Amino acid sequence: MPLLQPYGHEARSHSSSDTVSTQPAPSATEASPPGAAWLKRAGTAILNLVFPPTCVACQRYGAWLCSACADVIERLEPPLCTRCGWPGHQVPPPSGRASGCCPATLDSLDGLRALAFHSGPLRTAIHQLKYGDLRALASSLADLMAEGWPALAPEGTGFDTLVPIPLHRARQRERGYNQAALLARELGARLQRPVIESGLERIRDTAPQVGLKPAARRQNVRNAFRCRGGHFEGQRVLLIDDVCTTGATLEAAATALRAGGAVSVWAYTLARARGQSGPVSQEPL
Repeated sequence: MPLLQPYGHEARSHSSSDTVSTQPAPSATEASPPGAAWLKRAGTAILNLVFPPTCVACQRYGAWLCSACADVIERLEPPLCTRCGWPGHQVPPPSGRASGCCPATLDSLDGLRALAFHSGPLRTAIHQLKYGDLRALASSLADLMAEGWPALAPEGTGFDTLVPIPLHRARQRERGYNQAALLARELGARLQRPVIESGLERIRDTAPQVGLKPAARRQNVRNAFRCRGGHFEGQRVLLIDDVCTTGATLEAAATALRAGGAVSVWAYTLARARGQSGPVSQEPL
């Protein structure tokens, strides 16, 4: 599938609105007027000349994530488990789960993929996108996700729409934006697929997942999402998030999407945790 041209770097934004995009481009509810994309690229090019971006990982001038740092990102490459996307496994057994890689609770989610391990320059970039208000990074990171997708995409599976994992409204007011939505908008433009942000809602302000054990993570997000508006009836959904650790949040969101009528739900994240135990057989997720 042809990809759209990447957008230019943006300055740090301080708007708190995360609008709904149902068109391939990362726009609001209305299509951009002719020439708007060109004006955006020209404007950001001028800004970059005056205030050149600095790589978040090595502080080189010229890009928020320079090519040298992007090249050392530890990408996940085939062979992968055809369901959970963990490297080293290609075909799950008849049970549908490869021993030692697929999480036991992967039920509503048809499968998942991630671009790379959550380490090195990518870990730094995600932290700045998520907590440093560096929203311009979403464009560069979505470029990487789009470039990696053809090799990672599940064979024979298509998608109708991209859906970012939502934040609870209280968390989004505090942060000012949803990093998963920023990634989804940029990736949707490159993959030429619509993005639906209003149909999946986080109805509980769950505690942060950081530091929780797998069972506690699953309990923390159980029944935390719901669908509204009938957006997903008969849809093949690709969930988008920044990091997958145990898959609990993605699975909980997939359960809600299934209840909302989705016929298939896969997930694609920028990064995934390597697992604290090391070997694949010891809980990679």
